[in-house]
Amino acid sequence: MSHRARWGAVFLAPVLTVALAATPAHTAAEAAYERVLNGTFDSVKSPWWSSANTPSAVSLGRLCADVPAGTVNVWDSMIGQNDIPLEAGQPYTLSFTASATRDVSIRAVVQLPTAPATLNKAAAVTSTPKSFQFTGTSTTAGLHAQLLFQQGGATQPFTLCLDDVSLTGGAIPPGGGRDFGSPVRANQYGYAVHGPKKASIVDASATPVSWRLLDSSGTVVKNGLTHVQGTDAASGDHVHIADFSSVRTAGTGYTLAVDGATSYPFAIADNPYKTLRKDALAYFYAVRSGTPIEAQYAGEAYARPAGHLGVAPNKGDTDVPCLPGTCDYSLDVRGGWYDAGDQGKYVVNGALAAWQLMDSYERSRGQGDTAGLRDGLLSIPENDNGVPDVLDESRWEMEFLLSMQVPAGEPLAGMAHHKIHDLAWSALPTQPDKDSQPRYLHAPSTAATLNLAAAGAQCARVWARYDAAFAHKCLTAARTAWKAALAHPDVYAPSSDSVGGGAYADTDVTDEFSWAATEFYATTHDRAYLSRIDTEITPAGFSWRDTGALADLTVVRLPGRFPDRMVDAARKRVLAVADGFVRDERSQGYPNPSLPANGAYVWGSNSVTVNNALVIATAYDITHRSAYRSAALESMDYLLGRNALNQSFVTGYGTQASHNQHNRIWAHQIDPKLPSPPPGSLAGGPDSALQDPVAQQNLVGCAPATCYIDDIYSYSTNEIAINWNSALAWVATFAADSAR
Repeated sequence: MSHRARWGAVFLAPVLTVALAATPAHTAAEAAYERVLNGTFDSVKSPWWSSANTPSAVSLGRLCADVPAGTVNVWDSMIGQNDIPLEAGQPYTLSFTASATRDVSIRAVVQLPTAPATLNKAAAVTSTPKSFQFTGTSTTAGLHAQLLFQQGGATQPFTLCLDDVSLTGGAIPPGGGRDFGSPVRANQYGYAVHGPKKASIVDASATPVSWRLLDSSGTVVKNGLTHVQGTDAASGDHVHIADFSSVRTAGTGYTLAVDGATSYPFAIADNPYKTLRKDALAYFYAVRSGTPIEAQYAGEAYARPAGHLGVAPNKGDTDVPCLPGTCDYSLDVRGGWYDAGDQGKYVVNGALAAWQLMDSYERSRGQGDTAGLRDGLLSIPENDNGVPDVLDESRWEMEFLLSMQVPAGEPLAGMAHHKIHDLAWSALPTQPDKDSQPRYLHAPSTAATLNLAAAGAQCARVWARYDAAFAHKCLTAARTAWKAALAHPDVYAPSSDSVGGGAYADTDVTDEFSWAATEFYATTHDRAYLSRIDTEITPAGFSWRDTGALADLTVVRLPGRFPDRMVDAARKRVLAVADGFVRDERSQGYPNPSLPANGAYVWGSNSVTVNNALVIATAYDITHRSAYRSAALESMDYLLGRNALNQSFVTGYGTQASHNQHNRIWAHQIDPKLPSPPPGSLAGGPDSALQDPVAQQNLVGCAPATCYIDDIYSYSTNEIAINWNSALAWVATFAADSAR
């Protein structure tokens, strides 16, 4: 999980996803739309930043900065705000109040990268607060303009204070100008020949309308009438459903036409999910830390040197000290997967992702999915070692998790350090081998320790048939972690520890105790663990923070390893929750098995969708009822474009697919020499809380299901993460298996 300031750097503008066309200026003047966030500094500084040599803070309702002496250029000391949208041909008015501890001249600048400044004006600031107003016209449209106050070149230090900063202008209101394209929304990649095939159509009609399915030549293959679903609460759309499931002729270039509108093209194939299974799993090789990513496996565009091995400028993960004040030793914690948009590594998130890959292996073994067990399924260095590739990939993370354990003889021995990451946020983009930040181990936590215990116990079970020594290593570490957690049941990671990396705070670890106990019993049959299994799956599902549901999922996955009464009870609970998810999916205009009670979409909402689909798929494995399979496959339709945004959230899968996800390695939007994320990368999805400046500027007033923008700087809606892709890989593996 990465949070991300840019500290005044200038970046290239991306391909725009909202309309910023020129409009008559008088419209903008009448509207006077505000473009600055938090210009009154009533309580917090965000999203303002200042140069590293110019510390700033909110004081008495003003933003005050200590400006150093001895710099050369005016831009050597700055205060700024990024991600301000500008429209071509529109005038903008900047106003602000400023004062300083001595008479100085500063410059006020509004500019887009690689374009002439909209305005660049000098302001004579004195010790008496004075109001300023400047106007300029933008010649270029873009979402990522910067408002800068430049005061470098001073011969004496001084303090500058700003207040009531406002930039008004533009004809398009905040959150306006969005275009979701055709009202006919389909899975943009492909439907299974022997699976459900439906599309969602935005249409105000209260009665059914005609639809036509066209093949690649434009010939009508099938026609029919829609079902009127009604108003979809999450999007506000009035939706019809077209069902063409009876069409079972494989082909590419199909489209669905309704009243002159046409969907993006899609395929109908015997097994459209085989490639997605590989790509979603291949994501993990691409995010490996501590090893070169080689072109022969990942392709030339994604090849890169090994990161964080202590080769300059890296400080490296080979001898990482603890954050000062937390311990006095260092650990070799190389390897593992980079977590998300940042290059930190987190035990709680990593353990869940590794668990899902190992659980996918156990699911494939239990269901006779030989493809999911293949050695050679993936293009990775270990693809010819006699071990299923999905286990090889999970091992890369497991080895890292084991290395995060506190050594014997140290305080809190046996516990797991919560995370390791940079001291401060690195810039976008930053290649792993070019990261010069010092990196630190953060204090151990009970949550991390129990995640290590759970994943370690599972690791011992799945590796027993392939590598007995590694299985023993996993179980030994897991038992040590369990004992340490029992001795220290309430050591929590602070929510405030969120500079340079995500906090991943969790102050309720009863669920982790239950999950870990379940994995231990499944592996060891030691009845001492049974009394600690006390959580149940609920309609809340599961996440990295809430792992209690994994106990029931493990029980039903491995029924022969648990008492019959536990299996029967867990089975009833899983089916009941899956039934609720299916109802939620069917009740909406778009097939999302997540229907939040409060209507809000959360950070990483697509992970909720795919995790709920995992539960539905598990219900199918238990019962083989076709309704569960259909619902799981339709949830893939949602992710692949049948949604309110008409957007595939999976890179490389669909005409309008996410490709600017927030990430420091694959930053094509910023640097065209870099690639976009690899095919099979899942974007986080709508977040109705609008938790980053790009979202706050461009998604104002969005319906919850549409609070998403495919922009690299929108970390709250468009990040990528290992636990999201592990869930996608699990469900894609199920889908590929169910289509065979």
